[in-house]
Amino acid sequence: MSDGEFTYRTAAEETWRIFRIMAEFVEGIDVMSHVGPAVSIFGSSRITATDPYYDVAERCARRLVECGFAVITGGGPGIMEGANKGAVEAGGKSVGLNIALPVEQEPNRYQNIALDFHYFFVRKVMFVKYAVATICFPGGFGTLDEFFESMTLVQTRKSPPLKIILIGSEFWGPLAAWMRATLLERHHVVSPEDLDLFMITDDVDAAVNSICTFYEQNRAIAGQPSTADELMRHPPERVTAEGTIYGIPSTWKNRPRDPE
Repeated sequence: MSDGEFTYRTAAEETWRIFRIMAEFVEGIDVMSHVGPAVSIFGSSRITATDPYYDVAERCARRLVECGFAVITGGGPGIMEGANKGAVEAGGKSVGLNIALPVEQEPNRYQNIALDFHYFFVRKVMFVKYAVATICFPGGFGTLDEFFESMTLVQTRKSPPLKIILIGSEFWGPLAAWMRATLLERHHVVSPEDLDLFMITDDVDAAVNSICTFYEQNRAIAGQPSTADELMRHPPERVTAEGTIYGIPSTWKNRPRDPE
């Protein structure tokens, strides 16, 4: 095989990958755009149905449905199953954003809206783009990833406002204490207000009531800007078609050239 042939085949494969990514976005947006106001719930797939947090997730999802929200999870077992179960048994929209993994993840049976993804990053867009809030239960790397990604998007104002709630003070309290002592007070790599972007609680009713209040105050986050005033705002405040907020363009191209 010549170098030219190898390069050609690689380029062709990359082109098809682009189409596959586009197809996942198209299907995801087509389905999720009809879900309505929703809350994404994250948590460990390793938690069993006998774990107290499973019941808390189920009860939390039920309360969210009673308040008019759809529930979105990763579609797997554990906390995700508990949340989907609570949502579907309450008669609500129970969304599962399933992912194909090398080690098979068994989808739970409580999804009445289900999507399958190959790419993590496409799936993660769907979690945030269509949610007015995220609730994180105890979990591993995936749950931490979703928590910090939500925090980053809100901190940088790259997404519309998002209520971020952590259920389980025993689990999340040490992380919050570390962030305050290490990130804020010792190294000064975050601002004091950054630690106010999330709420830790063990009270499901307090969590749901907080989301309801937040949504009533920020109803525009469930859709795209619609009024002429919203569309003509300064770019950093205007939401793009794909759901992120316009940023201030970089000025690096206009910087003075270094002497040669």
